[in-house]
Amino acid sequence: MIIDPRYPIGKYEPQTYSEEQKKKWLLDLQFLPEGIERAILNLDEAQLDTPYRAEGWTVKQLVHHIADSHMNAYIRFKLGLTEGNPVIKPYEEKEWANLADNFSVPINVSITLLHALHIRWVAAIKDLTEHQWNRNVFHPASKREMTLWFLLGLYAWHSNHHLAHITTLRENNKW
Repeated sequence: MIIDPRYPIGKYEPQTYSEEQKKKWLLDLQFLPEGIERAILNLDEAQLDTPYRAEGWTVKQLVHHIADSHMNAYIRFKLGLTEGNPVIKPYEEKEWANLADNFSVPINVSITLLHALHIRWVAAIKDLTEHQWNRNVFHPASKREMTLWFLLGLYAWHSNHHLAHITTLRENNKW
């Protein structure tokens, strides 16, 4: 079976609410920063500048992208918890990945940011009620409402998705 390198763990598939699933997804978020640290351990600059697939982002861009994406996610959760069906701001992730800071700032800065951000994010959402998980935000790019539960699953998947990009690249290149 050939795996699409864009989706090494498959595409996100929403799940119905359960306490077990919530615990798993929260752990995915909690431990992502450590997972990224392990995935990039001992990579040199040339390896960090290697795309995970043809025409894909480099490892460095992936790490900075995860920080950018998860900062947006944290804000989306906060909006969803404090406002009634807020419109969340989309952003041009491909454009963000090509901004100067993605090439000039060392990735340890984004990893440090991820550690702090994920501590705050998990603390903010770990004790939500099922009712709170069913609060909505509106995403104008996809023109649909999304529950916070859907977003939790999406960002847990997003964490593992990009982590797999890096670990698969390492495995394929025998790094």
